[in-house]
Formats: sequence, C-alpha cells, structure tokens
Amino acid sequence: MSQTISETNFQFPGQTDFYRGKVRDVYYLSNQLFMVTTDRISAFDIILPKPIPYKGQVLNQIAFEFLTATADLVPNWVVNAPDPNVMAGFCCRPYPVEMVIRGYLAGHAWREYQAGKRTLCGIPLPEGLRENDPFPEPIITPATKAQEGHDEDISREEIIRQNIVSKEEYEQLEMYTRQLFDLGSRYAQDRGLILVDTKYEFGTFEGEIHLIDEVHTPDSSRYFYTDRYEERQEKGEPQKQLSKEFVRQWLISEGFQGKEGQKIPEMTNEVIGGISDRYIELYEKLVDRKFVRNETGDILQRIEKNIMNTL
Repeated sequence: MSQTISETNFQFPGQTDFYRGKVRDVYYLSNQLFMVTTDRISAFDIILPKPIPYKGQVLNQIAFEFLTATADLVPNWVVNAPDPNVMAGFCCRPYPVEMVIRGYLAGHAWREYQAGKRTLCGIPLPEGLRENDPFPEPIITPATKAQEGHDEDISREEIIRQNIVSKEEYEQLEMYTRQLFDLGSRYAQDRGLILVDTKYEFGTFEGEIHLIDEVHTPDSSRYFYTDRYEERQEKGEPQKQLSKEFVRQWLISEGFQGKEGQKIPEMTNEVIGGISDRYIELYEKLVDRKFVRNETGDILQRIEKNIMNTL
C-alpha cells in the first residue's frame, strides 16, 4: 500500500493552537491557519481504524478547486494551497451549525423517511417518495456541530429561537447555501453528475461571513451519475454514485452503524484499495483532469517543509 497520513504533530514558529478533527489537523498561527487534510476516514461520526491512500490529497485539491471557483459568490477563508494536502487561510470564527442542503431523498434523509418520519428539521416531506427521488425543490436541513459524537438535526426556527445564529445572519447563510448548491449542481451537471446533497460551513472574519472548511468534496457531498438515473429509478435499482455513502453502505452490510457495542469490520487491503480508487474516480470526474499521485519519500516531511516555506 502507498504511504498514508494518519495524523500530524508539527510545531511551527508562532503556533498558538492546534485542533484535530475527524479528518483534518488544523494549526493556528495568530490570525491565520494551516489545514492539513489527512488520509483518515470517518463514517457515522466514527474515525475508522485505517487511513485511505491519496484521500487527503483528493479532498484538499477538490476543496481548493471549488473554493477558488466560488470566491466571487461568497468570500471564503482560503489564501493558497502550499502543499497537495494543505490549505492556508484566514482564521474565521465558525458558526456552530452546518448548512445541509438536499435536492434528493437519499442517505440520512432516506433512513429517516424509511423509519416513518415525514418531517425533517421542521420541513414536511411529501408522501409516496422513493429512495433517491428528487424533492419538489431543495430543502435545507441544518445540523448542530458536535465537538464529539453525532451532529444533531435542528430546525431553522429552533436555531433562531435559541439564538444559536441571529435571524438576519441565518437568512444570509440560507441565501449563500442555495446559491452555492445551485452553482455546484450546474457544475456537476456539466460533468455528467447530479449533486444530490451537500453541506456548507460558515464563519466570520473581520465581521464578514466567510465560507469555511471544504466544499463539494466526496466527504461533504453525494453525487449520482446522470446516465441511467431515470432508468434506475423506474426499475427501483440503486443509483450509481460517487460519494462516501458507499463506505457507509459497506459498514452497514457488515453490521456496523456506529452504535454502542458494534465492532468496526476489518478493513482489508482490498477494501482500502477500493475506497482509494473511488475517491480518485470522483476527483477525475469532478475536476475533469487526471489525478496526479503525489509520491514522496516522506509525506510528513514534505508537508512540514512546504508550510515552513510560507511562514
């Protein structure tokens, strides 16, 4: 197997703080930060035991591509990408909610629907929908950001009532979310894909709302292939998709959904290689160019050197 990054433990001059998320290691220096995208993979809010080759590079480069492409639509946190696994930018103050937007009944929304629920985050859902059917129009289903464990669904009304985000700011977040989803959907359509659902995170920098974290990557988004979508729906067949959902489905088939007492199934080299191939496939389909595997003798040394060169 290729060399992977499970974690980083750098110490940079002027470093003020460090945060390790499910996938990213973040280094804070005064009012700027360096976000290192590792090869860790999570599902059901659990970090799986083995990293995936090239996953960090794929996620980082797709995110940088889309943050650059959407900069005219909404300001974002990124200044540059000094390494294939790193983005550097402003240190924003994040809002404690994720803006999830769904154009189709899939993933978590489908599991809730299948369980009999007809309201999601305060939004009524029509009767008679099948898995992967489109909604009459995209719906925004926010989630509170948990430091540990599962994020929780929450309604627009509850966010405003609890003053988690002010009404004025939340309306701005909704507007940005719909505009970004519309742009992402058109971008995907041009590449033979359907943007099914995704999430956006926002923060503030110098009093202005900025788009933060990643955008339209396979970790934050779900894509179907346009080809044969209608045919598959008519026949009740699973949609061919490019997203992390295939990892969740593999875990479910092995009896794991992140619940207490469940054991994470063994991740064989074959399973890991298959996941890596799917991430690279999505990169090439979305970015519309060949993925270049960045092979070095020591990935951590390369990352540290490239960050140091920007200080």
